Amino acid sequence: MTPRIPIKRTATLILAPLLASGVVACGSTVSTSSFKGPSQAVAKRIAEFQSDVTAGEKNKLCNRDFASAVQARLRAAGGSCVEALKNQLGAIDDYELTVKSIAVHGTNATASVKTTWSGKQRLSTLLLVKEGGSWKIASLQ
Repeated sequence: MTPRIPIKRTATLILAPLLASGVVACGSTVSTSSFKGPSQAVAKRIAEFQSDVTAGEKNKLCNRDFASAVQARLRAAGGSCVEALKNQLGAIDDYELTVKSIAVHGTNATASVKTTWSGKQRLSTLLLVKEGGSWKIASLQ
């Protein structure tokens, strides 16, 4: 079973490099039950990220979901990570994402995702890193 995740897409300069295929949202949750072992922890992070975007939890996004390098990029745009996200979360439209697979390699993980936006499908890779014992979202290729 492939978990489907309705998500939202940002076209803004700050999050576009991180999440070129979208920002998770719209209230549905990622199914973590189809993943086992370390992959399940990665799926859980993606689910928490989705929940935090849906709820507009800028503090959780900055402090729990994003890797330190992503936080630094957001701060570099001016102000704090939280301040940078205030505008970003308002510039999002509906989007859909499906997690196809997750591979864990030590402190790095990749999640293969299929996205659909404006009727166009795209395969992308969500990169995560383990920082301080927790998986964090690092980028999307």
